[in-house]
Amino acid sequence: MTYLLDANVFIQAKNLHYGLDFCPAFWEWLVTRNVAGTVLSIDKVGDELAAGADELTAWAAQRGNGFFRRTDAAVAARFGAVSAWVTGQQYEPAAVNTFLQVADFYLVAHALAGGHVVVTHEVAANSPRRIKIPNVCIGLGLRFMTPYEMLRIERARFVLGARPMAAA
Repeated sequence: MTYLLDANVFIQAKNLHYGLDFCPAFWEWLVTRNVAGTVLSIDKVGDELAAGADELTAWAAQRGNGFFRRTDAAVAARFGAVSAWVTGQQYEPAAVNTFLQVADFYLVAHALAGGHVVVTHEVAANSPRRIKIPNVCIGLGLRFMTPYEMLRIERARFVLGARPMAAA
């Protein structure tokens, strides 16, 4: 199983539970799992992270195309299916236009093309004003989950090492 991470996974990890400064194990786990071929994201998510101009931007820039995959012909071939589903729903035109221009659209197309599980903090919602990734995944038969579900399934462990003895 391969996991495709949404921008909010990185942003919320940095801002909340897995800050780069105090939980490096989370970030190392992501890199290790990426090298193993099970965790990745897309270039459009990388672009969103680059706009932050912070330590997460630097972390993402070091990962490059190996972590943040480019949109190729196989992905582009899925754009039609994603846009057809979105435009066939009861969303407001502004919501559709926004969705088709942001990373979420590309994320879903990448998931369709590669058979990936989408990992996001978003939850499904029945609002005509905003299209949520889980709603599109449900509509297209894609599997999605939270980062915490992914970490549990993959049995990630972030265990503190032995503490140095205090000087007497």
